[in-house]
Amino acid sequence: MTQFQSLPDGLPAPEDDGAAVHLPGLELPIIRLPATDGRVVDLSGLSGLAVVYVYPRTGVPGEPLPTGWDEIPGARGCTPQACSFRDHFELLREAGADHVFGLSVQETPVQKEVAERLHLPFPLLSDARHELAHAIRLPMFEVDGMRLLKRITLVITEGAISHVFYPVFPPDKSAADVLAHLQGAASR
Repeated sequence: MTQFQSLPDGLPAPEDDGAAVHLPGLELPIIRLPATDGRVVDLSGLSGLAVVYVYPRTGVPGEPLPTGWDEIPGARGCTPQACSFRDHFELLREAGADHVFGLSVQETPVQKEVAERLHLPFPLLSDARHELAHAIRLPMFEVDGMRLLKRITLVITEGAISHVFYPVFPPDKSAADVLAHLQGAASR
């Protein structure tokens, strides 16, 4: 495994800072986001159930991590999280997820390289202009002059947020947590 595909020991866990309490039940605004598969996706207009895992940024092989990345609670782990959703993709679909997306503020060309390198069976969405982040007040943080999204997972049903996972830690267990939630919801 490369340095980006595994998590180092001793990463600080993020704490719930209350920055996501307003999200459950929120109807999403119409915002069109470019996807790595060439589509433009409006999360508010999707039918059925969508899972959107939001992550700060994916590391690029050969490039250094942002300053103090491993010390920022919840920052490290975007690639392991993406691989987790890749590995759980079919199970998530079987549990009722009609759509699965990753979302960050990275530009689409960077995300496209990541999606291809990691063989993701779902598209990544770019909120590079922070339109969705600002419209629904997603939790954010700053490092090295970049304004990045905190790790959060949204379950969206017919264009409204029905469940939120926040904070997400460890990130490589995120897909399994979502799967357990979907399977539990289906059995009720």
